Amino acid sequence: MENREPAPSMPQAQVMPKSIDIAGARALILTRAQLHARGHSDREIERLVSDGAFRRVRNDRYVAVADWKGLWNEGRHLVEVVATHLNSAAPGPVFWGPSAAVIHSLPLYRLAPKYVHAAILGARHGRTVAGVTWHRVPIDPADIVEIDGIRCTSIDRTVLDLACTSVASVSVPVADAAQRRETVTGQAQDFERAAEWEARMLARAASAPRPGVRHARRVIRFADGRAQLPGESVSRLHLRNLGFAPPDLQVHVRGAAGDDYWLDFGFRRSRCFGEFDGQGKYLDQGIRKHGSAEDAVLAEKRREDDVRGVTGWRMVRWGSPDIESAAIFGVKLEAFGIRPPG
Repeated sequence: MENREPAPSMPQAQVMPKSIDIAGARALILTRAQLHARGHSDREIERLVSDGAFRRVRNDRYVAVADWKGLWNEGRHLVEVVATHLNSAAPGPVFWGPSAAVIHSLPLYRLAPKYVHAAILGARHGRTVAGVTWHRVPIDPADIVEIDGIRCTSIDRTVLDLACTSVASVSVPVADAAQRRETVTGQAQDFERAAEWEARMLARAASAPRPGVRHARRVIRFADGRAQLPGESVSRLHLRNLGFAPPDLQVHVRGAAGDDYWLDFGFRRSRCFGEFDGQGKYLDQGIRKHGSAEDAVLAEKRREDDVRGVTGWRMVRWGSPDIESAAIFGVKLEAFGIRPPG
């Protein structure tokens, strides 16, 4: 009997968390005065908070819990960052680390910060006050940028800070996403620009020795902008930890009718393509290329059949539950005969 891999399954009806930008975060935040204008008294506001209809994200800043639950972790943290900025005297804090990352629209893979993070510009000691952790870290004025009226560390400095202070599953997706912005057009990477990005970031790491910088250098060298999603970055990290040689990334395949396809991973020894299937491909209207989730699944099925037909290679798909750990991912790949050398 022919061993054929199952097609992508039809997604179950569900609400997909959404991504927001700074303007979107501002639009969700309501003040007590705005709630008064909607007819709520102070007592009603407190009841709405205690009953779970509204969430107090900062003093005098509220967000509807339904809106809050509809966001990814990055969006929730961005709401907290924007609320902190709105409650601060001008020009506002310089947000740092994960808080700077969400301002730059960088991913925070499975990270939900408990506090907003900001840098202390002065001689005070680090501390946590009113939900904000203040870090006493030196920052060159050239590394302070303003995005939509909010100050934070530059994207290079943010990548380096997270690479020094976060585990690889957090810092690698951040580095991949930052490099991608400079080096990738569509699915094609400019390898010369990628090398320049790596050299620049390694020079920054060398110029500012501090705890975690050895780990940061490893993250920078490992970064690859061809990863389109954090799940692809973490998959690549697990492959390395499992002993795999670096797989081919964003492999180009020309279909029978001339269509261009790009596959996330290519395993040459196993003659198999690998695809990380984030739910957004099917459920997020802002990401999927086809009208409905069902249309997206059928289009993916046709694409997969075409790829198999012209290459003779098999296809393995995995999702977020399959990359909970390297061990779990290894079992998934083993089921398809994909094993590291030796």
